[in-house]
Amino acid sequence: MNAQLRHLAVVATVLIAVLIGATTYWQSWASADLANKQGNAIQNVVQLEIDRGTIYAANGMRLAWSVPHKKAGLTTYSRRYAGSSAFAQVVLGLDQSLGDYLTGTNTNLSNTFSQEIDRLGGKAVHGDNVTLTLKPGAQQLAEQLLAGRCGAVVAMNPKTGAVYAMASSPSFNPNLLQQPHGQTQVGRIKGTCGSGFAEGNRATQGLYPPGSTFKLVTASAALDTGKVQPTSNYYDPGYCVEYGTKVYNSSAPDSGGHEVFGNVTFAQALEHSINAVFCNVGKQIGASSILDYARRYGFYSTPPLETPASQRVPSGLYNNGSLWSPKNLANVDVGRLAFGQYKMLVTPLQMALVASTIANHGNEPTPYLVQKITAPDGSLVSATSPSTWHRPISAKTAAELTQMMQLVVQGGTAAGVGFPSSLNVAGKTGTAELNLGNIYDSWFVCFAPANNPKVAVAVLVEKQYNGFGATYAAPIAKAILENLLHS
Repeated sequence: MNAQLRHLAVVATVLIAVLIGATTYWQSWASADLANKQGNAIQNVVQLEIDRGTIYAANGMRLAWSVPHKKAGLTTYSRRYAGSSAFAQVVLGLDQSLGDYLTGTNTNLSNTFSQEIDRLGGKAVHGDNVTLTLKPGAQQLAEQLLAGRCGAVVAMNPKTGAVYAMASSPSFNPNLLQQPHGQTQVGRIKGTCGSGFAEGNRATQGLYPPGSTFKLVTASAALDTGKVQPTSNYYDPGYCVEYGTKVYNSSAPDSGGHEVFGNVTFAQALEHSINAVFCNVGKQIGASSILDYARRYGFYSTPPLETPASQRVPSGLYNNGSLWSPKNLANVDVGRLAFGQYKMLVTPLQMALVASTIANHGNEPTPYLVQKITAPDGSLVSATSPSTWHRPISAKTAAELTQMMQLVVQGGTAAGVGFPSSLNVAGKTGTAELNLGNIYDSWFVCFAPANNPKVAVAVLVEKQYNGFGATYAAPIAKAILENLLHS
């Protein structure tokens, strides 16, 4: 009799193991395939019965959580989000891409088995909780300062890659998507630029001409190859000649005329953002060198981040809406490419990474939003360890660029912004031409303190009248730096 009981117990154990294993397979490894099948009612019901984990900001503020609903003996859950529109795009994206953890169906076998035992016993399944690197003060300030204008702000730790703020405007209250006709309401949000895309994350999937912020990449190539020194001399007549046509410097904000600087060093050319000098430097070092260093910075690659892959796009040359790698570099307008025009398009995240690399002695950090993931009992499931994504430039080149970027703030194109000397900011303005007359995209990238960088920032404000970088984007960066460095 005892032998029969033992045999029965073994069979029961095997059957339970098979059931748990099968459930684990369908809930974990095959979940992506199931989710992709239209009309999968079983999957939808299972998801509704799971108490998805909570997403927290760095300070413990709840950004997304589940609310239970009991009816006819069945408990289901719906999702709620912090009412602030500042977090909408990034949190909704993470709620999707981290679904395996948030529903407790990740590949951590011990955790998954525990969840399945609860499920078999009729208990509610609780997902893992996620703590982000986002700092609510900086995130909300970024959206407030964008003030409904189309654009984006990225602020990060240049040494670790932790993202402190990732704001995209225009935005919306994510709880609208849970309401009837909410999707339609969100789709009608246009922002001041007149285009939709409110649900999209402009920081990671918006592509824009970088204007003069791209001069940091051109300068990287020129200095790192040793073809140009900060003290190299150039003559600026106010224009350079490209394909037999004069390419002029930008107009002086206070005079309306094209700027002419005469004899300058390369450092002064970056300080005053002299297009003519960078045009000639581009011709000097060649398109191949500039594009090589762009790739070293991660251009032409999808940046690593925890958000959905569909919400991250690579920066680079684009032709007819597609990423373009020219086979014949002789066809590339290297003069205009050198100062961030031509067909070059970038994301704000990519430009924040360029600034971070220079701040971090030539090491480009891997950006991340997820600080840690914890199980329902509080035990640690995973934690992000900072890592290096690329090493585009030498420490010597990074130090030279840092000094040149400090000149931009101290006496160059950003001198009038009013950065406190105590912040010790290194920055670069950008005014990207859009072929819309006096309408430009306004850029500013920076980091501070220059001698021990703790924060790097990239700001883009789209389609502004006389949209000089120092006028629209730099004041936002200044406020974000002050918030993060003084908090």
